Amino acid sequence: MPSRHDIVTFHDPPVPPGASPWVDGGGPSPDVAVVPADPAWPDRFAEVAALVREGLGWRALVVEHVGSTAVPGLPAKPVIDVDLVVADPADESSYVPALEALGFVLRVREPWWFEHRLLRGASPVSHVHVFGPDSPEVVKHRIFRDWLRGNPDERERYAAAKLAASAASSAAGEHGMQYNARKERVVREIYARAFAAAGLV
Repeated sequence: MPSRHDIVTFHDPPVPPGASPWVDGGGPSPDVAVVPADPAWPDRFAEVAALVREGLGWRALVVEHVGSTAVPGLPAKPVIDVDLVVADPADESSYVPALEALGFVLRVREPWWFEHRLLRGASPVSHVHVFGPDSPEVVKHRIFRDWLRGNPDERERYAAAKLAASAASSAAGEHGMQYNARKERVVREIYARAFAAAGLV
């Protein structure tokens, strides 16, 4: 279980020299369009979760809907974000082939950031983020999601930041990482209030 300190710390490790997080020459998505909330997103998550569990069985320790599509009423990029916890994300042979057989594609490999991997699904469009049981990111994502679900004012604040970031990034021809950077300050402010409410700071 990650420590309280690990949960409230923002880990931004630099990419090691000569390394790239992108698999097979990929890169960040150029799609930064944010769309109105879709009440069908929970059903899309259920489809993704069923596929993951079909492929991995007991090896899928946690399969959880996170990110903006997990918050009712919140505008979002129409990509279902899923946190998948496995025993050892570095052991790709234990889960990647099974998920690839179901149509997922490994896009990101970041061993320097809690052994994070990302697989993209096409139908429904999804990002499956793979972490281990000791990663604080899984806890952090859950806290953020639940805080937004329970606090309409914070949800509206985040929606405004997302829409502004999307408009600015679209106008500038930026990609998804740059879109994320534009809303980072608001995200961290919301996290700070959520951590305080949870008694973590």
